[in-house]
Amino acid sequence: MQIFTATDRYMFRLIVVPLVATLIIAAMLLVLDKMLRLFDFVAREGGPVNVVWQMLANLVPEYLSLAIPVGLMLGILFAFRKLALSSELDVFRACGIGYRRLLFVPYLFTIGFVILNLLIVSYFQPIARYSYENLQFELRSGALGASISVGEFNNLGSNMTLRVEESTNNGRDLSGIFVRTVSPQGRELSVSADHGTFMATDEEDTILLRLTNGRLIHNQADFESPRVLSFESHDLPIDLPRIEQFRGRGGEHRELTLFELAEVGGDASASEELRLASRANFHYRIAEVLMMFLLPLLAVALAVPPKRSTSALGVFLSVVMITTFHKICQYGEDVAALGRVDPLVSLWLPFLLFAALIVWMYYHIAYVPGGQPIGALEKGFSKLATLVRRLFLRRRRPIGN
Repeated sequence: MQIFTATDRYMFRLIVVPLVATLIIAAMLLVLDKMLRLFDFVAREGGPVNVVWQMLANLVPEYLSLAIPVGLMLGILFAFRKLALSSELDVFRACGIGYRRLLFVPYLFTIGFVILNLLIVSYFQPIARYSYENLQFELRSGALGASISVGEFNNLGSNMTLRVEESTNNGRDLSGIFVRTVSPQGRELSVSADHGTFMATDEEDTILLRLTNGRLIHNQADFESPRVLSFESHDLPIDLPRIEQFRGRGGEHRELTLFELAEVGGDASASEELRLASRANFHYRIAEVLMMFLLPLLAVALAVPPKRSTSALGVFLSVVMITTFHKICQYGEDVAALGRVDPLVSLWLPFLLFAALIVWMYYHIAYVPGGQPIGALEKGFSKLATLVRRLFLRRRRPIGN
């Protein structure tokens, strides 16, 4: 018995191109939006540019968990829409191949993406989220090595000020240098030099600034006048501020894996706030993943327009419905995390309502003769489009005609 028929292979070709294209486009749009804000954040914190790519890489699992349902939904929808507009769907049904058989390949895609998305939200996303927070912390604390701002006064520690005219070799080689230090005992040291280079030392908390061709002014309270010294080479030790260590993973529920969420949610020794947030987030992740099993049915119900119509209203409604469900789940998670509503009510009640609506829409298109679940909306949309078209043509009509 042949499992994959010519029809299945044809459905695979129809689905895979829009699915992959939509998935890539959706992920890129999310990443590009975040990338601009990350560049601004890293620039304000004075960190190296390459950390932006590390932070974006840690956000990819989170964005994939959002883009996968959208890509799956639109990939299946565009495939069935093409079948409907080319009347191939009528031919399949006339040959005894109904929606149930045509959904075989879409559900193969769905099962594969459900497994992938479950792995992402249960393990990869929380681990990547912790790495992202760690990078943010290191940027703010200076652990990533803040760059020297050229032409500005930079504070290195609490007692040293540095200004440079030019910086090369990723900030290691400096030109046009001015340094001023003040010790706790009141010793003041002002140094100007043509060039300088940062060098490592055996001590982790100290680096060496080797200056060449400069002048040093030394002053303190018991000096009658400041002492001036010209030098060809002078080594200036710089004490780095102590960097605080980042907290361990698990400080937030979003950093916990799915099994850890279940464990913390039932742990009486954990704080009530963390237990409520963990339980709400556990149900939120499960509900988002399980909703993917209903997306092929929704795609079919919205893909087939009325006869003699090429309206794309179903495409618009598909994005609206999946976005609405996502936002409702987010709100349900928030109120459940506050302890106001049980997550079984705030998350699973909307899930059941959406599931009932999707099953009704699919049954209407698949088993009711001439059924069109969004027929009324299609008619209203068509009338609105006709009205707008008439108003537009009336405005363009020359005066006097």
